[in-house]
Amino acid sequence: MSGHSKWSTIKRKKEKTDAQRAKIFTKIGRELAIAVRSGGPDPAANNKLRDCIAKAKSNNVPSDNIDRIIKKAAGEGDGASYEEITYEGYGPSGVAVIVATLTDNRNRTAGDLRHYFDKFGGNMGQPGSVSFMFNRKGVILVNVSAGAEDTVMEAALEAGAEDFTLLDEDGVYEIVTEVSGFAAVREALEQAYGDKVESAELSYIPTTYSSLTDEDDITKMTRLLDTLDDNDDVQDVWHNLQD
Repeated sequence: MSGHSKWSTIKRKKEKTDAQRAKIFTKIGRELAIAVRSGGPDPAANNKLRDCIAKAKSNNVPSDNIDRIIKKAAGEGDGASYEEITYEGYGPSGVAVIVATLTDNRNRTAGDLRHYFDKFGGNMGQPGSVSFMFNRKGVILVNVSAGAEDTVMEAALEAGAEDFTLLDEDGVYEIVTEVSGFAAVREALEQAYGDKVESAELSYIPTTYSSLTDEDDITKMTRLLDTLDDNDDVQDVWHNLQD
């Protein structure tokens, strides 16, 4: 199942400047707060919060920050009311794009995203317009220094993973799970390999891919992705552009 673009997105996040990392921390903090308010502050009883904490740690959010956000959210914090909305659309030459947001103003967010798609040669679609080209999966990345490929693969498959791939160019093992088994596989791998688990997130994996050859389209697609990443309401972006 190699070839999808999530790892490229993760690498791009890791290369951010301090200011951009601060923006990522803020976005993840918002996810943590929403998870606490919807399911309580105990990660043992709140699967969504447990997943958010794993995502925060994989993005190098300090543990003190995570604890502070959880405590603040448990006390209702600033009382801001956010809702999760997923948008779908097409980039240049029909590249499929899914954008997950957390917003306190859906009109603002929808207007911003529609403007971005239009500006960079695409268009925003209706719900379901591109999601049929993706499967919702858990994706876990483990550094190859965790151990031999056969050993790590055996551990992942025994824990319930459905696919395992060595991404040699990135120096990671990619483990894919069903959404229902994601938490169990992640926890098993974290117990076995600790901080060698570089990322663990629920993702949209393309079932079909698009490619761009026109330099103008490539530039527009890059600018679209960067602009989406920079929007405060945008939490995650997935697309089916072949790397």
